Amino acid sequence: MAKKQKNTKVSLQADPGDEHIETMVVEQPKVETPVMEKPLPKKKQTWEIKDRVYMLKGRKKPLTFMMKSHTIYWFDEEKGYERELKYCKNQRTCFVDEMVGDHRLEHIVFKNGMLLVQKNEVTLQKLLSLYHPSKDLLYYEFKAQEKAVDEIQILEAELEAMNLAKNLDIDLAEAIMRTEVGSDVSKMSSKEIKRDLLIFAKTNPNLFIELASDENVHLRNMGIRATEAGIITLSTDQRVFSWTSNNRKLMNVPFDEHPYSALAAWFKTDEGMEVFSSVEKQLK
Repeated sequence: MAKKQKNTKVSLQADPGDEHIETMVVEQPKVETPVMEKPLPKKKQTWEIKDRVYMLKGRKKPLTFMMKSHTIYWFDEEKGYERELKYCKNQRTCFVDEMVGDHRLEHIVFKNGMLLVQKNEVTLQKLLSLYHPSKDLLYYEFKAQEKAVDEIQILEAELEAMNLAKNLDIDLAEAIMRTEVGSDVSKMSSKEIKRDLLIFAKTNPNLFIELASDENVHLRNMGIRATEAGIITLSTDQRVFSWTSNNRKLMNVPFDEHPYSALAAWFKTDEGMEVFSSVEKQLK
């Protein structure tokens, strides 16, 4: 901030015989101190300079696969129109409208399903990672860190599912395996059920954990077991459950619902809980 200069008074005195000359006030000019402008912050570099690996999708990995490297287009939302892309080694950009001079077209070739692009080949990396329309359709960028995170999550899910399966009650184990093998589970021994349960937990841990925490799975299994044991009966049109002993109707199956899913939901009602308790005692 500029400092204000003080006024300076100057008095002039003549000889004793002269009249007194009035005091003159001389205004000093104000000097403005220049304000220094702060430099604008530099934009952060968002593109990471590193080697990148691109992999073809699918199981088949041909010895060589040549991907389209010209006459391809990318819609630029900022500019509002499609821009032509082309891979030329003698250019610093993959956008045709930004190229200068001759265009020496280069091929994009995957070998054994893989393409390694060195960190100095930024133009090709940006074309493949940001703009090429075949990205995530024909190929993908391999990211070791993301793969490691995914593998850790899979291993943790497997561990959780295996521990859960190891300590699971045999009735619930049977209920879960029934969703996988159907009525054949009734012919399996307890050891066979435990073995298949552990295999199921390892191969499909997320589904296993979901089924193990679903109380309807256990209730549905009890309904199926009761029907197989002849304790309750499901009508031929699969619309009515009844006691087998006296043919007394227990419940009607709502339209478009699976009969045993409907029975499991009914078991949680006041009337259904009494029937479930009776069924559970008869199955023991």
